[in-house]
Amino acid sequence: MSGEIEDRLAAISNRGLYRRTRCVSGPQGPRVLLDGKPVLLLCSNNYLGLADHPRVREAAAEAAMRYGAGAGASRLVSGNMRIHRRLEEQLADFKGSDACLLFGSGYLANTGVVSTLAREGDVVFSDALNHASIVDGCRLARAETFVYRHLDMDHLEWGLRQAEGRGSLIVTDGVFSMDGDVAPLEEIVELAGRYDARVMVDEAHGTGVLGTTGRGTVAAAGLDGEVDLIVGTLGKALGSYGAYVCCDQPMARYLTNTARTLIFSTALPPPAVAAAMAALELLREQPRRVEKLQRNAAALRAALAERGVPVREGETPIVPLIVGDPGRAVAACERALARGVFAQAIRPPTVPPGSSRLRLAVMAPHTKSELREAAEVLAAAVPAGPPTSGAPEQDQRESDAAPRRVFDGLRDAA
Repeated sequence: MSGEIEDRLAAISNRGLYRRTRCVSGPQGPRVLLDGKPVLLLCSNNYLGLADHPRVREAAAEAAMRYGAGAGASRLVSGNMRIHRRLEEQLADFKGSDACLLFGSGYLANTGVVSTLAREGDVVFSDALNHASIVDGCRLARAETFVYRHLDMDHLEWGLRQAEGRGSLIVTDGVFSMDGDVAPLEEIVELAGRYDARVMVDEAHGTGVLGTTGRGTVAAAGLDGEVDLIVGTLGKALGSYGAYVCCDQPMARYLTNTARTLIFSTALPPPAVAAAMAALELLREQPRRVEKLQRNAAALRAALAERGVPVREGETPIVPLIVGDPGRAVAACERALARGVFAQAIRPPTVPPGSSRLRLAVMAPHTKSELREAAEVLAAAVPAGPPTSGAPEQDQRESDAAPRRVFDGLRDAA
């Protein structure tokens, strides 16, 4: 059997998709030690720099001493602690919702919610570039899945018309994690109202990033109270670990009784909960952190453009540099790393075939000079010219996203 695994690994490597972990020493700051070498970090989702903030660290340490290192059991057995309830109340207030439920991770939240709400006979409408956790939630659900073309509202409406009269759930990333573009939530909510569908938005990369106070894409679009479920993470801009689902009280009670990833998972460790509370307090007290993040994102885009690197316009700190071929993306990553800039190469199935890239992630604590330095290094590291694609690969992104496709002949008909 070990020979079979080696063969599988060789096949992965031959396609330019082999991965390995790298060791980061110290906290997730603008600069880290990577495998013992100092580098500028440009691929962390610690957008506001709160993961190593003194107040966040102190809150985690105090909670460990007061409550212990772990919660001991699932929340429905004996793991539901007062500290969990406090964070849920604070998140609900921050997001403007009636209720909030903590989950063990964003992956558990998305897979749990989608698979719970989408029942047999229903249809889930999922953007083609949604996160893998949403994709897997669709795969676990008993419902059928309609994958609409990325941000294509005409395609989404076509599918909704075909499914009219069936229970529907539209699920989308608020900010798409690999491209940094933003979902057209106003149009999605309008379509949902017209076709009687629920809407679920994953704010993993929107919370702490968009809007004047960092409340995310839903608030920035002026849609408070108009989205059925908002999923968010504590592990990115809030610098800790875990996730949450904001919704109304009946939905919270329903998920508590039916979401398997909540029922059968040990509750979040108290130190992680306390760290997230401290980070949320900092975000609410210091909204200028969000403004600084947005200015830094604009500064990096401008610096790259000045050096002839094609970049997409955007308002988020995610800046993709599309290379195309997986091998060329890895080579570009290594060239940048040799000059002290760590920008990870992202390849299929995380992104569609032919769109391998360096995915840059700006943080609020980066300085303008650091970002100019990074732009100079990346301009030299990234191949000039249009993206190139290597040998044809199976379109893993789409096949993963549509384990059960509703409406045969979808592409021709639409």
